Order: sequence, then structure tokens, then C-alpha cells
Amino acid sequence: MADFTHLDGRPVHFYRGREIIKAHPEVKQLMGKNPWTALCVCGLVGTQWAIAAFASDLIWYWVIPLAYLVGAFLNHALYVASHECTHNLVFRSPRANKLLGICTDLALVVPSASGFRKYHKMHHQFLSQYLRDPDIVRHEEARLIGNSALRKALWLFFFSVSQALRPMQITETTFWDRWIVANLVIIVTVNCAIIVVLGPQALAYLTLSTLFALGLHPLGGRWIQEHYLTQAGQETYSYYGPLNKTCFNMGYHNEHHDFATVPWNNLPKVTRLAPEFYDNLVSYRSWTAVLWRYIFDPTMSSYSRIVRPAVTVEE
Repeated sequence: MADFTHLDGRPVHFYRGREIIKAHPEVKQLMGKNPWTALCVCGLVGTQWAIAAFASDLIWYWVIPLAYLVGAFLNHALYVASHECTHNLVFRSPRANKLLGICTDLALVVPSASGFRKYHKMHHQFLSQYLRDPDIVRHEEARLIGNSALRKALWLFFFSVSQALRPMQITETTFWDRWIVANLVIIVTVNCAIIVVLGPQALAYLTLSTLFALGLHPLGGRWIQEHYLTQAGQETYSYYGPLNKTCFNMGYHNEHHDFATVPWNNLPKVTRLAPEFYDNLVSYRSWTAVLWRYIFDPTMSSYSRIVRPAVTVEE
């Protein structure tokens, strides 16, 4: 029966970050905040609302390619900006980061920022621990997907649904809190306002942009790139291709897990500062190639992940 790859001990990030600091103490200068990210969020949301207004006057079937070719990139960038807020990498105040995270949802349709903040922190704390790391699928889901290229493609297309249901498997924390309620109320209100002011087709454009940003799209290769096993023993993988310029360097995933307090603009500097720690690791230059391999390689599935025993990991 198929299963995950089981390893003992802590992820390498727990040790490598400390080793890099010993070898290159100047890496500490790269840690901090980047408030300019907030301006980027305003620009991305404003651009998406403007395009949504434009889409409201299009023949409906043109909305789909517009969302796939343009909107997906903008909403994917907003999700990554929300990720920056989750790690408090924009402002000094956690409250301000939480509020900006909710602002990223203004064009995403789905009120996800506050929930993502809660569960993504668990991904870092409990990396690769089954039923504790929300990024690990359950056995039932993995067996359902199996090795079928069609089922893997469908799973990627509806990846946002899979992600939204993951918190249901986490029992160590409760889902609802005042921030998640506020997030829900604000985004539902904004969605209703978009329908009233711009029309339902505008909201359909934004919804499709989110579906494609998190699904079967070249950007979707990121979900496989980050932690799916293609090199024995290597738990995390980075992407160094050109699409990093569209998503706040989100491809630098080894670097991010090694130093979660380094904002997006400084992640490439970590790689350049400590090449001896990263050059020997498997990495990628194409998210499309990663996506293609996952779908059509029968040896890859949702079980292509490392799973570790339950040990608290502080990064």
C-alpha cells in the first residue's frame, strides 16, 4: 500500500539556519520588515478591481481567458502578500499585519487571510508532521487521488478546495476566532458591493482569478515544488525561475524556511550570501515542468512527501 516517506528527527531547516548564521552572521541584517509591500497590495487590489470593472462589459466567455492569463498572476501575488503578513514581515505591529492580510482578500473573493495566518504558522512549527502540518494531505485524500494523471490534474484544478478543507483535520486549535469572523464579514460585504456596483460578471472574474491562481496553472507548480519529494531525503525545494518576479520571490522556499523572518525582497540575497548551503540542493527553473512531471509521472502522487514524528519545531 502506498505511503509517505517516513523519516525521524527534525527538518534540516532547524539546523541549517543556525549553521548559516554561524558562517555568515551578516545574514541577520537581512531580517526585518518591508512596509513597501503594503503599497504593492494597494496596487494589486486596485488593478484587479479596475480589470473586474472592465470584465463586467465583456462577452462572458472572454472573462475566462482574462482571468487565466492576467487575473491569476495578480491574485497569486496577493496570496503571497498575505503570506508576508502572516509572518509579520510588513509592519512591526502584528495587528497592522493582520489588517493588511485582510486587505489582500479584497480582490480574492475568499476570506482566507486570517485562517491562513493561523494554519500556516502550524506548517512552520510542525513541518511534515501528519495531522499537525496543514500542508500534508490525509491518507483518504491521497488514496483518492492516487497515481492517475486525470485525478492528479483534477486535484490541482480544485486545489483551493483541498486547501480550504485542510483545517478540518487539525485538532490542536479551533478554527473560529474574532479575526476570522471579521475577515468573513468584511469580504462578504465587499463581494456584495462588487456585485451591486460592478455586476456579477466582475465578481465572476475575481473568483476565476483565484481559482486559477491556486489551481491548474503554471503558477500551480509552486504547490508541488515546495515540498514534494523528487530527491531522496530533501524535504524542501526552491524555484529560481522568472516567475518569482510576479510573486514576491515565493520560489525561494528553502531560504524562507531557513529564515522565516527575512522579507521577500531579501530572500535572493540569502542565496547569494550562502551559496555553499544552497548550490548543492535540487531546485527548479520551471513551474510548468514541475506541474507536468507531477501529473504524468506515475511514480509521483500526494504520497510523495516526507512525514516525520510529532515533535515541536521552532524556526
